[in-house]
Amino acid sequence: MNFYKKIVQTGLFKVTSLNSLSVALKIGIGLITSKILAVFVGPNGMALVGNLRNFLTSLETISVLGFQNGIVKYTAENEKSRIELQKIITTVFITLLLIAGLLSIFLFLTASYWNNKIFGDNLEYLIVFKVLALVLPGYGLSVFFIAIINGLGKFKKVISINIVGNIMGLMASLFLITQFKTIGALMSIVITPALLFFVTFYLIQKEIQFFQIIRFHLFDFRILKNLSSYSLMAVVSSVFGPFVFLSIRNHIIHDLGIEQAGYWETMTRISTYYLMFASTILSVYFLPKLSKAQNGLETKNIFLQYYKYILPVFVCGLTVIYLTRFFIIRLLFTKEFLPVTDLFFWQLLGDIFKIASLILGYQLFAKKKTSAFILSELFSLVILYFFSLYFIRIYGIEGVVIGYALDNFIYFLVLFFYFRSVFKQ
Repeated sequence: MNFYKKIVQTGLFKVTSLNSLSVALKIGIGLITSKILAVFVGPNGMALVGNLRNFLTSLETISVLGFQNGIVKYTAENEKSRIELQKIITTVFITLLLIAGLLSIFLFLTASYWNNKIFGDNLEYLIVFKVLALVLPGYGLSVFFIAIINGLGKFKKVISINIVGNIMGLMASLFLITQFKTIGALMSIVITPALLFFVTFYLIQKEIQFFQIIRFHLFDFRILKNLSSYSLMAVVSSVFGPFVFLSIRNHIIHDLGIEQAGYWETMTRISTYYLMFASTILSVYFLPKLSKAQNGLETKNIFLQYYKYILPVFVCGLTVIYLTRFFIIRLLFTKEFLPVTDLFFWQLLGDIFKIASLILGYQLFAKKKTSAFILSELFSLVILYFFSLYFIRIYGIEGVVIGYALDNFIYFLVLFFYFRSVFKQ
């Protein structure tokens, strides 16, 4: 109980509480959106939505070069130095604007190719990529603005932006999905992040008078070099990860049918909702502590706190979810999605190992162990891909969650072995 009291007494608690409200709102909106998708587009449309989400995750990371965390770090460190802050903002802004422009042109000219890769031969969805190409600069700039606001320590404003973005996403989804079914669902995913640009631009102008800070002669390649390690880690997890999931889903569509792929996407969406709580408490409470830990003994104690107090809560929660899986599917989706209940056991088992390994992965990030982070991520993704394809041949759609569970188990063992010296402290 002392651990929980310590959390309440920290300066982070108010921010954490507000962030928890934001996460809860995001989950609630996500559940409403899932219900709308289930009713209006069914499993087939759910699979297409999953493909587009994976593609957008990769594209967004490329459009900001994976700089988000680095921007937060260097903005925070140079908040009091106006010239250095100007150099950082100017350098990153010019770079991201150039990258976004080139990506937009490339995506517009190759829209047919990406439509075929993501959605197959159906040209009905070609307009999605044309619109995406036009609004892509808004993606990168909104992420950039949020990172600056975060770096300036305006946590409440960052959380408020997330809340506004979630509400805008719900409104767009409600209108577009009910009016245009599957194409509307896809368009809502593309348009909503771009709309967030106007909110973030308004707030950044209030904080730092953005256009008065930009000075082209302050462009500094040294800053890009400093951001490169963050870029590498982000690109591996946010580009290669979604690419592997996209490849697996297309394999399922080809071998088992688009409906089966929709069942897996549904299971993945449910998993994403409760994993948000784990990532939130890690980022706002444990990550700062890991970053400040001076030796192996301090790090070990942080690990043990997590495994003693946080992991058991999630195990109990996931057990309840498994026991109520039929009720959950009927409530959040429709009877058409009941086959998803067959995927719960292995998905939840895999998520337990994932939650167990998360804090070890955060330690790699906290201490900027770039090589170890990249190698472990690539190793995990390769295992996930080949295990999924192997077990799909044997067990059908259930094979993909079996592969997921085994991948997370092996990933946990690898990280535990890597940090074995810490646990021996």
